[in-house]
Amino acid sequence: MKRLFLVLAMTAALSAAVGCSTNEEIETLQPEAEEVVQEVVEEETEDAEAEETDPSEETVCELEDGVYTATFTTDSSMFKVNETLDDKGILTVKDGEMTIHISLQSQKILNLYSGLAEDAQAEGAVLLEPTLDEVTYPDGLTEEVNGFDVPVPYLNKEFDLALVGTKGTWYDHKVSVSDPVPYEEGAETEGDTDDAEPLKDGEYTIDVVLEGGSGKASVTSPCNIKVENGLITATIEWSSPNYDYMLVGDEKYLPVNTEGNSVFEIPVESLTEPVDVIGDTVAMSTPHEVEYQLIFDIETLK
Repeated sequence: MKRLFLVLAMTAALSAAVGCSTNEEIETLQPEAEEVVQEVVEEETEDAEAEETDPSEETVCELEDGVYTATFTTDSSMFKVNETLDDKGILTVKDGEMTIHISLQSQKILNLYSGLAEDAQAEGAVLLEPTLDEVTYPDGLTEEVNGFDVPVPYLNKEFDLALVGTKGTWYDHKVSVSDPVPYEEGAETEGDTDDAEPLKDGEYTIDVVLEGGSGKASVTSPCNIKVENGLITATIEWSSPNYDYMLVGDEKYLPVNTEGNSVFEIPVESLTEPVDVIGDTVAMSTPHEVEYQLIFDIETLK
């Protein structure tokens, strides 16, 4: 288009020069200018048609049939994949057609529509109905949220997806699906968390070893752990009755027993990472705080 404007400007300049030219010069220059203008017009038209038929714009699926994880991006922080899923959904490709399942942040979005909000409200519009999905947060709490199977016309490019919430108002949004990778059986679509599978409330046992200190002290394994409201508490029994308190972070914990080896109930943020603790022992002439690490074996959790 810019080239066309340039040629038109040249033609205008040529016309302005006509008054200073002979009839013979005009007859020679004018057809040439008209020919150049026509060539540029044809070239611009071809470019425009090429843009309209750009293969990347077509709804062609280049993925093989199968299941993938993919990133689902929206234009709004109020409409997005649940925070536990790291903007990921499950993309299914069958017979060249793509559909992505997404779990949202709550049950406040009631329906989706593949297209514009105006069309979603037309008679006969086919709305996407929700599924009831369960998500688990890093602290172990679970919640039921609405999920949807969204048709995907193409990858790596925005498309229209309208939604209606509990207030009954339809809104237009732009979404896109990108970065598909083959889905592995048993793989989590959740973002990084301390535990691959957050524990449900209940009582468990798990193998544990003690590292640090002089190497003479140990703890009973397996130990008992309790999960309540997503918080993990481990019962640690030392191989000696001489520990009068433990420090976890800045918190001091006293023994829960008065006879036998020292037993403590301490909080554990993660069963997959070493837990730094300090044990104060009175076995020596003066009390000593000794640094240790508790190592849990998540594979032995029962």
